[in-house]
Amino acid sequence: MTGLAVTTVSRALSDAPQISLETRQRVHQVARDIGYMPDRAAQRLKTGRTNVISILLDPHEEVVGFGTSIMYGITKALQKTSYHLIVMPNSLATSNIDAVDYILRNNLADGLIFSRTEPLDPRVRRLLEHGFPFVCHGRTEFSTPHPFVDYDNFAFAYEATRRLIAKGRRKVTIVLPPKRLTFHQHMLHGFMTAVRQAGIAYEIPENINLDSPADMVRDHFRRRAEASDAPDGFICPGEVSALAAISALSDLGHTLSVNYDIVAKQTSRLLSQIQPKVDTIYEDLTAAGEQLGRILLKRIANPEADDLQLLQPPQIGFPTTTTTG
Repeated sequence: MTGLAVTTVSRALSDAPQISLETRQRVHQVARDIGYMPDRAAQRLKTGRTNVISILLDPHEEVVGFGTSIMYGITKALQKTSYHLIVMPNSLATSNIDAVDYILRNNLADGLIFSRTEPLDPRVRRLLEHGFPFVCHGRTEFSTPHPFVDYDNFAFAYEATRRLIAKGRRKVTIVLPPKRLTFHQHMLHGFMTAVRQAGIAYEIPENINLDSPADMVRDHFRRRAEASDAPDGFICPGEVSALAAISALSDLGHTLSVNYDIVAKQTSRLLSQIQPKVDTIYEDLTAAGEQLGRILLKRIANPEADDLQLLQPPQIGFPTTTTTG
């Protein structure tokens, strides 16, 4: 239909740079007109590539819309490429490393994205050993450099604590991530740096964390609010924990921004719409997802590529539109 050789059409459909842009556009247009779709199984046999990017997702209720926002950003990065995004729930595996081994053993993807990174994450070690392209949402403590996109949780916790101090709060507390996760250390460091600089009283709950169910967080803060040494400043790295804290204190007749203040990390519009008096710091998960996708594409195209690490700063306020740097 195009009058071109089969090899030329094949290369054009694969967006080979050796084929002129005009020819590639013409071939893609004809393919769209007739509803042509390449046989991915045949392509995999010939090239050894799957044209699949896989993302491992853990189910956790704290971060509102985490999976949806991250995947939307990755999908934006994969537009106009031959890659498809496949989601693998990590809960189906007995451990993080089992999920990675399953992908490696069955050659299910050309690249992998995952989150909830640990300081000495076994997934990172295994993927580095196999030379398999990946990028993680979060950092590790490995000396070997590897691709990552991370949010500056030190800066978030430090800024949040300073805001509470500026509001005149006498004792501050923070809901931290589980200790096994790297960003627990970053957030704790930011919090402790701020409280020590100010010499203010603080407490760190041991029986709850960012993954705790909302009712457990609510019950903890309700018990603490009844004590004489209760905190009056709260840092919540998620909207669910912030709402749980508000519910607990309102049950006891405490008024937000009068008897206590909260600074929360916001990833959706939920919190600002329900409780506009909550002071928030924004994390753009869609932008993170897009950067994860772009970095992984670079890594797949060039195993020796550098500049594959990005630390996103906290954003003040909720943007009217989602942008990427």
